[in-house]
Amino acid sequence: MKKVLCILVALVMMFAMVAACNGDSGSNNDAGNNNDAGSNNDGGGSSSGGLVGISMPTQSSERWIKDGNTLKDILEDRGYDVDLQYAEDDIPTQLQQIEAMLTRGAKVLVIAAIDASTLVPVLDAAGRDGVYIIAYDRLLVDTDAVSFYATFDNVKVGELQAQSLVDGMKQHRGDGPWNVELFAGSPDDTNSFFFFSGAMNVLQPLIDDGQITIVSGQDTQDAVGTLRWDGAVAQTRMDTILAANYADGTPLHGVLSPYDGLSRGIISALSAFGFQPGTDDWPVVTGQDAEAASISLIRTGEQFSTILKDTRDLARVAADMVDAILDGRQPEINDTSTYNNGVKIVPSYLLVPHTVDVTNYQRLVIDSGYLDEADIH
Repeated sequence: MKKVLCILVALVMMFAMVAACNGDSGSNNDAGNNNDAGSNNDGGGSSSGGLVGISMPTQSSERWIKDGNTLKDILEDRGYDVDLQYAEDDIPTQLQQIEAMLTRGAKVLVIAAIDASTLVPVLDAAGRDGVYIIAYDRLLVDTDAVSFYATFDNVKVGELQAQSLVDGMKQHRGDGPWNVELFAGSPDDTNSFFFFSGAMNVLQPLIDDGQITIVSGQDTQDAVGTLRWDGAVAQTRMDTILAANYADGTPLHGVLSPYDGLSRGIISALSAFGFQPGTDDWPVVTGQDAEAASISLIRTGEQFSTILKDTRDLARVAADMVDAILDGRQPEINDTSTYNNGVKIVPSYLLVPHTVDVTNYQRLVIDSGYLDEADIH
């Protein structure tokens, strides 16, 4: 009997020790996760950790690499697990990557869509499952699952581009009238329409009064769009426009380009056609994103201007939205009227873009740390 009692006492003590160990292990893990998330937060509020999926469209554009890496670094510093994926401008790939993030248990998705309309079914399903969705720079359309939108004032971007075009032509080509050609971004990118709309706010009155002539006659979003923002596509279209409309010596005074990658393609076409950079007949060419290669062209006078949208600021805004959402707070919003995605007005935070040209690129782009001097060749 004593032997049996001793065995029973030993078993009870063993089970008690196992239970205590298990309890300690669980509580330490929970406390560790929560404390890590809170202590690593750099001002965006207390976060609860968890997985955040970041879906970016491509690494072929310098700016998207900056966006993705900056946002990932900020979120990881705040204690989140981050799944950053680039779809390389392939719609099925982006869809698969987002589905994989959801399978992994992402609590929040931050998405810069290739073609927002193709993501509706997966976003609707994610929204029903309680996943929060932040549209990053490009509006997500035709779904009520999108919670917030972090972007720049994209209409203002277009207005700045067009005003810079006009200012450049006045500076280099006199008071006009001017011959101009228009380019727009990818027709499956909602931002393209905001950029073009903003630009036409400035240019259409000048077209109407004869100050500007679109010699090719191509002056609508459908006619001037450039699929996937592809510089080679822009170059080919510029080649065609020049051959058809300017071979007889008709002067070309300016080209509205909405993105630096397109600008470089346009500039290549201008050079191949026989325009000489630095001469009086060189057209004014605009751009966007302050890419290093285009800052170099601004230095040499081949590109007149670009628009700086500081991706560091945009990434911080998106990260603050993630923090607020997962902490049960309302993210900071400064626009509740502009961005209708076809289903609802998406609460947005709009940042301020800046025109960059030869007079201010050093201050805005280099001194600010957005690019290193060594980046510019």
